[in-house]
Amino acid sequence: MTDITPPHRQLFESIRHKDEGVEYWLARQLAPALGYQDYRNFLAVIEKARVSASGVGLDPADHFGDVTRMIDLGKGAQREVADVRLSRYACYLIVQNGDPSKPVIAAGQTYFAVQTRRQEIQDDPTFGALSEDERRLMLRREMAQHNTALASAARQAGVESGLDYAIFQDHGYRGLYGGRTMRDIHAIKGLKKSQKILDHMGSTELAANLFRATQAEDKLKRDGARTKTQANDIHHAVGKKVRSTIAELGGAMPEHLPTPETSIGQLERAKAKALKDQSGD
Repeated sequence: MTDITPPHRQLFESIRHKDEGVEYWLARQLAPALGYQDYRNFLAVIEKARVSASGVGLDPADHFGDVTRMIDLGKGAQREVADVRLSRYACYLIVQNGDPSKPVIAAGQTYFAVQTRRQEIQDDPTFGALSEDERRLMLRREMAQHNTALASAARQAGVESGLDYAIFQDHGYRGLYGGRTMRDIHAIKGLKKSQKILDHMGSTELAANLFRATQAEDKLKRDGARTKTQANDIHHAVGKKVRSTIAELGGAMPEHLPTPETSIGQLERAKAKALKDQSGD
């Protein structure tokens, strides 16, 4: 997986804008930074990102704002152009939907995913308004979607049976959790064998695992993994990389994060009951 080098950090930070304390990026500046010289091609990626936002229950208008601005043409001339004002989360979705063959896209995925999901999620007004339970539900839905995509990518490398996939998943967890297996994580959380680990994670732990899943999927495709051993090694390496990134940011290791008292299933049932009661008023 591509590391974020200081130049990439500086590049993304140099085109970041702030308006009354709210940060944003402009699509016409982000496009070349991500390796897109043809802005029309970049607009197609933005559209995919808008769809992704809708898919996780967000209003794209909160993250993608159509604007017009003046650009310099030289010799004092200016022209009005259409642009898109992007939140950090919008940038995260864009790089997730970008061309993985572009090295800077891989760096962008690391930069925006880590910063958005682990360190600066509270800076976004939409996320700031969400409760911890709402964040967990949203991230768990995303995790389900990306686990399906990860399973598909692993299948291309020969990870086909249920046992194959369990071993493949265990490699990812061992990388992220410092050598601890799924069984170990179950024990740490005090879970029964039938209970799913992901349903008993807080938002920070879910975010780390979402990062692991998305990056593993992309690396499997980029590296063209063709055997189960290659797929397992890639998943383990990605998990280790995510763990080292957390350490670099000074974050708590996932095995040290608290286990929520309520499961995702309990939250979903409570939410469904509340909606039902509300509709019956």
